[in-house]
Amino acid sequence: MSDQLAGQDQCAERLRAAIRCIDGKWKLPILASLHRNGTLRFSELERAIPGVTQKMLTQHLRELEEDGIVHRIVHSQVPPKVEYLLTGKGLALQPVFASLHDWVG
Repeated sequence: MSDQLAGQDQCAERLRAAIRCIDGKWKLPILASLHRNGTLRFSELERAIPGVTQKMLTQHLRELEEDGIVHRIVHSQVPPKVEYLLTGKGLALQPVFASLHDWVG
């Protein structure tokens, strides 16, 4: 395999990995809400995304956290307070989303 083809394969794999990080019915609405509003509590995210179940919101937030896109802050109080915000990696997606928005026109 030529170096050029190997480079293309590597680039394609990196793009697939990046897309997997944001793939999922609720991930883009989660990211949009956090971009728009900054730090949000779980219940605020739930209200901001009509139709999402607690289970799916929790699952997608965990995946986004594992991928380093969202940061979770747990405040030790009663009742428990959990907040979510975008990491630097998550904030770096904003121009990517803006470009995609312009691209679909």
